[in-house]
Amino acid sequence: MTLQWTAVALFLYVEMGILVILCLPFISARRWQSIFQLRIWSCVTRFWNKVFLTMIIILIVLFLDAVREVRKYSAQELGTDAKLQPNMFDHLHMKLFRAQRNLYISGFAVFLWLVMKRVATLINQLASLSGSTAALQVQADNANQAAKKYTEDNELLKQALMDGKGDKATAEGMELLRKEVEKMKEELKTQGDALEKSQSEADVMKKQTDGLAREYDRLLKEHQNLQDGGDKKED
Repeated sequence: MTLQWTAVALFLYVEMGILVILCLPFISARRWQSIFQLRIWSCVTRFWNKVFLTMIIILIVLFLDAVREVRKYSAQELGTDAKLQPNMFDHLHMKLFRAQRNLYISGFAVFLWLVMKRVATLINQLASLSGSTAALQVQADNANQAAKKYTEDNELLKQALMDGKGDKATAEGMELLRKEVEKMKEELKTQGDALEKSQSEADVMKKQTDGLAREYDRLLKEHQNLQDGGDKKED
């Protein structure tokens, strides 16, 4: 293998290793998000888009070169002097094999480069969605606890009114009950608004995750069509 194809093969193996690490089941999406938010990644983020586009261009150029080599050696035929050079046939097939190997290496390198970026994006989206869901659950639990507390207080106030004697005790109990009810309504309204806001944020994150999943499926289909086209050219 020449130097550039050795570098592409090593790059492909690195991509495979990174994807395997990203797909480990015992590392949660929120843990990956905390890793992505380290200070070192904030420095790399400024150059990430340029590096990503540069690698895409390099890999596509190498892929097109491999396609050209495959077509070149697939269409080449042995001349009449093949009998004088018996090793020519083997030499031609060796070059064709190398061209096909380079085609698959560059093709999968491009594909895994796109998949790796998409997986990192999906992990961040999933971590954000799980965080919003956890916050929503906490707010819902707080709302339930507040409602339960105010229900108990209401029962205690009713019991106090029943046990009270005279108009003064009744008036004081009614005033206290009215204040507690108003306070309960205000807090329940606040909790309801916060719950509705969190629910809307969770719906937005879910729609974004579904869109990313559809884009990932489309990318898989395009790569499969590209590979099928390369196989047909080889045939």
